[in-house]
Amino acid sequence: MLIKISVTDIAEKAGVGRATFYRYFKNKEEVIEFYFMHNTKEFKFEKRYYPRCKADFVKVAGSVFDKFRKNKECFRLIRRAHIEYLYLDFLNKKMTEMFQKEYPGKNLYQPYLFAGMIFNVSMAWLDNDCKEPVEQIAEMFIEPINISD
Repeated sequence: MLIKISVTDIAEKAGVGRATFYRYFKNKEEVIEFYFMHNTKEFKFEKRYYPRCKADFVKVAGSVFDKFRKNKECFRLIRRAHIEYLYLDFLNKKMTEMFQKEYPGKNLYQPYLFAGMIFNVSMAWLDNDCKEPVEQIAEMFIEPINISD
């Protein structure tokens, strides 16, 4: 079911007028992008972290999926409005930035692999109402990467 979210809906929910909305944002997609950028630190993309073993990778993945679960209602609305591509765009951008900083000269496509995995697993998990524990999703996510302990 496609739901339509208008700028008026967003402005009313935020308790501001349309003019105020447009003073800060060009369109409703920018609000979603701002939301992701505002929460970047909580998604662990800004922190310098060198995973050393499988348990470290599970911890990093778990923090991403934990944040996702805590915001599942927002993600559910994004999904119902068919604008989840904004989440994928965000993941692609942040993963690419992280890989360029942390692993310069490595495989140019690897950040997109990780971003796609996070996106697809989180969307499928959302469709199942995030019923499985975060730790189980994180373990399952890391398993195909084949990281040694």
